[in-house]
Amino acid sequence: MKARLVQDGIFTLVEDITLTIEPPQHGFYWIDADVEDLEILQPLFHLHELAIEDVLTEEEQRPKIELYDTHYFIVVNSIRFDDEEIFLRALNIFLGKHYIITVTRTKINEIRTLKPVLWEEEVTMPDQFLYHLMDLIVDNYTNVGDRIEAKIEKLEEDILMHTKKSHLNEIISLRSEILWLKKVLVPQREVIATLNKKELKLISEPLKKYFGDIYENAVKIAETFDTFRDLMGNLREAYQSSLANRANEIMRVFTALTTIFMPLTFITGVYGMNFEYVPGMHWHYGGVVALLSMVVVGVSMFILFRKKDWL
Repeated sequence: MKARLVQDGIFTLVEDITLTIEPPQHGFYWIDADVEDLEILQPLFHLHELAIEDVLTEEEQRPKIELYDTHYFIVVNSIRFDDEEIFLRALNIFLGKHYIITVTRTKINEIRTLKPVLWEEEVTMPDQFLYHLMDLIVDNYTNVGDRIEAKIEKLEEDILMHTKKSHLNEIISLRSEILWLKKVLVPQREVIATLNKKELKLISEPLKKYFGDIYENAVKIAETFDTFRDLMGNLREAYQSSLANRANEIMRVFTALTTIFMPLTFITGVYGMNFEYVPGMHWHYGGVVALLSMVVVGVSMFILFRKKDWL
């Protein structure tokens, strides 16, 4: 657990956590804590027991906002995409008048990248901190969306060029990830809508319009993932069509080869009969002529099929 006094974007480390109980003359306290640290923080800040229970018992939490008398409890999900799987990490936030507490089970990249933003914007209020943190989280969803779109385009190109059985597993896996993520985007969007539209005493009035901008981005992201879901359906149809076309190509080749060998089989069948008087049977060059005839017929049919694009 690390406690910092934030004044105009400048951080000052606070060694004694009990000093954060009283409001500072200027700025606010940011406490970056682990789940285990809540045993210390709950009695100090009188954090609601239901919120504490949610953090302690649920590793994967649905995005939500709960309003209490002295503080708000907000849950949002940070996203990470490693090209194979989408990971969501719950970020628990306790927002008070002079403090903000962030609680995570694992390290979240947005918290690390937030520090230079706070310094650049000279943040001095906890609701401003919350705004910039939410903005980074939503922007990261946009970045992940761009990467997913690029992966869908590459997958589509690979399917059209060289269809493989592994492509179907990739389609099913990515589609399930997108559908799962859609279930998170809706409640997270509603959390941002609450910060934007509802009368909240811990959110300053001028800041609400900025939350409105985040909300618009969240709506666009949800719509984007709706599009991804439709694209995955189209991608599966393209995969099945490609397999069907590939099977047709193979069958066409086999049919052409079979057709080529049909006259050759006829010739060998004629000269394989057990009649005494077969034309050319006792001719010295009969075997050579038969072989040459089969070669000429086979090559001629092959050239004809190639010219008609059957092979």
